[in-house]
Amino acid sequence: MGGQSNEAEPRREQNLEALEKARTPLAFRDSCAHILLKLNKCRRNTYYMPYECGHDRHVYEECQYNAWLQRIETKKQIDLATAAAAAAAEE
Repeated sequence: MGGQSNEAEPRREQNLEALEKARTPLAFRDSCAHILLKLNKCRRNTYYMPYECGHDRHVYEECQYNAWLQRIETKKQIDLATAAAAAAAEE
């Protein structure tokens, strides 16, 4: 198995002008949109050949997975804080 690559890290700040110029749909303008721009450019240049942009697709999917892990970790911390506040309120 391989390790995580640094280029697959989700970003909070995105270049909104570049996303608008590339006509990226709003649904895909998330924390991995910077990688999607590169992937879609590769797809257009290679006429959507499925075997041409494998690395870029893998990096994008890894970024999506890392973003999901971050959301799960945030949710756990919120749940712990909520439980602690509820326990403190009961006392």
